[in-house]
Amino acid sequence: MSDARFTYIGGPTALIELAGFRFLTDPTLDPAGTDYPTAAYTLHKTQSPAVAAESLGAIDAVLLSHDHHFDNLDHAGRAALASAGAVFTTQLSAHRLGGNAFGLAPWESRALRSAQGRELTVTATPARHGPANGDRGPVVGFVLQSAAADDPVTYVSGDTVWYEGVAEVGKRFDVDVAVLNLGAARVAVAGPHDLTFSADDAVTLARAWPRATIVPLHYEGWTHFTQGRAEVSAAFAAAGLSDRIRWPVAGEPTTLG
Repeated sequence: MSDARFTYIGGPTALIELAGFRFLTDPTLDPAGTDYPTAAYTLHKTQSPAVAAESLGAIDAVLLSHDHHFDNLDHAGRAALASAGAVFTTQLSAHRLGGNAFGLAPWESRALRSAQGRELTVTATPARHGPANGDRGPVVGFVLQSAAADDPVTYVSGDTVWYEGVAEVGKRFDVDVAVLNLGAARVAVAGPHDLTFSADDAVTLARAWPRATIVPLHYEGWTHFTQGRAEVSAAFAAAGLSDRIRWPVAGEPTTLG
């Protein structure tokens, strides 16, 4: 039986334990109330991490969708990268970060082997951070696939909308668990366009990938998210798919699969 676990930390950040490896997604570890001014807008964080950075324990790899937006990599999250075994991210982000960061192009894979001899492959997946004519990327998603048949094939979307690149993931992998960055994020400089999965996007994915359990991320904790749990729950209920979604409880490990 698989020992895969998922612990929601807040925003887009979660700890995924799979095949003996420990992965951290898009680290946002600053306290609630922090502001992040940029030349075009200011992001505001409203949620502190459910698990403090110093309590995370050893991280084998960070799955970083991109490094250039604070709601995916804040100050404390950036400081935590150096202590991870590796950081998998876009090629451009890896160039900026240096150190232990490895840039992956879509469909490029890295094989991992634990000290106990367990094996897992990390495959980068296509992602588009907004409309086709207003992509805020580059960004990347990931598929985690263990050599053990009872471990769930796990998709981590990163910041993306539903489009043909994401649809292709479901054609290449039989996904058991889809961890989705929701929230229908918007910023004024990008106009009236969703930059991450909307509730309707998530329903579309759930219908296209009928085996996948949907695990939401990135739906609370920042003021530029335009949809939260209520909107996502209502969309899944209207589609008759409420049994497909699993809402994590912050700070509490739950089994995957």
